[in-house]
Amino acid sequence: MAKRPGEIVKATAYFRTSSASNVGIDKDSERRQREAVKAYAKLAGFEIIDEFYDAAVSGSDTIETRPGFSALLDRIEGNGVRVVLVEDASRLARSVLVQELAILALKARDVRVLAANGDDLTETNDEMKVAMRQIAGAFAQLEKTRLVKKLRAARERKRATGMKVEGRKSHAETRPEVVAEAKRLRRRSPKTGQRRSLREIADELARQGFTSASGRPFSSSVVKAMVES
Repeated sequence: MAKRPGEIVKATAYFRTSSASNVGIDKDSERRQREAVKAYAKLAGFEIIDEFYDAAVSGSDTIETRPGFSALLDRIEGNGVRVVLVEDASRLARSVLVQELAILALKARDVRVLAANGDDLTETNDEMKVAMRQIAGAFAQLEKTRLVKKLRAARERKRATGMKVEGRKSHAETRPEVVAEAKRLRRRSPKTGQRRSLREIADELARQGFTSASGRPFSSSVVKAMVES
């Protein structure tokens, strides 16, 4: 439904930061996204009533494994809000396929997804807009891949000189007690022979006080890395 001039419409905001190194109050990514979205909301007449944030979640992670996005869908279905604001399409996902699936999941719930530059990401009547959105997503994914390769090459050059190269420490190094508990929860039940799902393990860890840096349950991909380490 189109927004009438002067009308204040309630909306939710969605943020995503792909790297754990960019998570925290002293980091720029979440703050930049929030400032861009709030500025657009004020200009366009939207009232942000809730925010959802997936911290340290890769842009290629599927939407069903994202706790923040899942909570966003639950909130939409529960309170009738039909507008989601994001900084740009890459915050939904850098992978074009995942990006389109996220948009389709929201569009199926009669939700509009608006970027901070005013683009309606759910607009499908304009073929050029759809094509440009997909092209932008492809370039965002390409740029991320190029950056990863560039950093990997830099690390290899340092190793070749004998320098010690430290990557991001794993949970096994920084939080061994969490990994140990995740592996315990993954064991088969002696009664049923069944295993808990990765999501069930994440929820149980959260109940025990083991959460991500943002205070939310771990994503399924993080739990998988724990139990397979």
